[in-house]
Amino acid sequence: MGSFSAMGDCATLSLSSTVSQIPKTLEPSQFTQLQSGPMKNHPPLQPFDHHNQKLADHVHPSDWVNPTPSGRYNLVVIGAGTAGLVAAAGAAGLGAKVALIEKHLMGGDCLNTGCVPSKAILAAAKAATTHRDSQSLGVTFKGETHVDFAAVMERMRELRAGISSHDSASRFTGLGVDVFLGAGKFRSPTTAEVAGQTLSFKKAVIATGGRATTFDVPGYDSVEPLTNETLFSLTQLPPRMVVVGGGPIGCEMAQAFAKLGSQVTLVDRNAQILGRQDAEAAEVVRAEMERDGVRFVMDATVERFEKLDDGKMVVCQSGGTTIRLECDQILVGIGRTPNVHGLGLEEAGVEFDSRQGVRVNDRLQTTQKNIFAAGDVASKYKFTHAADFMSRAVIGNALFLGRSKLSRLVIPAATYTFPELAEVGVTAKQAAAEGQAIDTYTQYFSKIDRAILDGDTVGFVRIHTRKDTDKIIGATIVGAHAGDMIGEISLAMTHGIGLKKIASAIHPYPTRAEAIRKIGDQFNKTRLTPLVAKLMKTWLRWTR
Repeated sequence: MGSFSAMGDCATLSLSSTVSQIPKTLEPSQFTQLQSGPMKNHPPLQPFDHHNQKLADHVHPSDWVNPTPSGRYNLVVIGAGTAGLVAAAGAAGLGAKVALIEKHLMGGDCLNTGCVPSKAILAAAKAATTHRDSQSLGVTFKGETHVDFAAVMERMRELRAGISSHDSASRFTGLGVDVFLGAGKFRSPTTAEVAGQTLSFKKAVIATGGRATTFDVPGYDSVEPLTNETLFSLTQLPPRMVVVGGGPIGCEMAQAFAKLGSQVTLVDRNAQILGRQDAEAAEVVRAEMERDGVRFVMDATVERFEKLDDGKMVVCQSGGTTIRLECDQILVGIGRTPNVHGLGLEEAGVEFDSRQGVRVNDRLQTTQKNIFAAGDVASKYKFTHAADFMSRAVIGNALFLGRSKLSRLVIPAATYTFPELAEVGVTAKQAAAEGQAIDTYTQYFSKIDRAILDGDTVGFVRIHTRKDTDKIIGATIVGAHAGDMIGEISLAMTHGIGLKKIASAIHPYPTRAEAIRKIGDQFNKTRLTPLVAKLMKTWLRWTR
């Protein structure tokens, strides 16, 4: 358990960060106007400065007037996150008459509370430790590194607001989509209702996404824990932070806030962080997180939360010991729950499960044959890029008698910790559970020239092939730029390119991607059997 005692030992950090003044907020009446109506049950945009005003103007303008529906739509899409936006834009671009319904913020989690804001913070976190990480290269900086957390968060809000134009109501109207802001609900298998208007459709797509899973433990509401939906409203750095959950969200933000100056403790119920990933790769990430100051309480069960006079407390059990962690903020990242309630799915004849989401077949068709679903509400793959390609399949299947199958999609995943961890296909553990015989090839970055020269040799590339073949069925990359590198392997898997052909593709020298090519070389060496080697020696002796 390291330095943890039964009473815990979270101490307040002496922060070197300087918190600048929060940008001037807008008038309360403007904030109230935005948060009224269908948005009243959602976390508010805070602080409501000119950046968040710009965001709101794009993705949920307060003066928006819904169009009047006329005739039957080819496609009605409920939910304007990634899946819904791709479905609506793609269908409209092909000439379909499309209606798009969103009750909260267009752009969904990715734009507003997920990919976009988190990666902006990760960029700042990386910069915060540049001084430390550059010393091994012979480069030092005079003076201390100061983190202006308020400026970090304002930059995030500014960038998010700028990107939001791509997901705006006005842009989609310009694409020919009828945009309706309000809570959408099915009234029958062929009709939906929004803001008192009835929309008739031939086909529909459920793309309502998911929300942060909450804890059913005593004291949860009293401590008002952060989730990804509220984390990005912070304007002051928490001196002490407890992160509950060792998945991608928990690990990324635990490490980021530690780099920015918080004293962070991560609590997880498993023995391994990133429990679905390759165990050795996860251990590489954990070691780097510990180097950044993150402390871990693993194999832990959270028993309760407590509100204190000067903070909050997480009480958990691990190894028969009660551990009390005092802190200033708690971030809960224990998974995603699909948004399936309040949609009238029963009236539409669509089967669903509160935990698993909407039931779909391999062509993303629900139990009501003219209604489809895509994205987090209907998939175990909770990724923006997965939602994107699921919706592409839905467009063809719903409108053009397509036969695209979810099972044919090769879907990579990346966790943007330092180092990054990216995977595609199966891990060795998954292959064993499924009874698949595999060969595994590993190339460590410590043997790659570019990594050595960069002074960043942490991690490896690992590729699994079907036994005695070069057919790739899975891969893990942990290291710098792993999220970019995994694309080459995803491409190979999608188009049936094996290790033999990868070995024959010239990669520029020196690059980190050379590790993938070297794994191709490893495969080729396995083909040099004793018999082949003997024949080659005989040939060379005969041709001398």
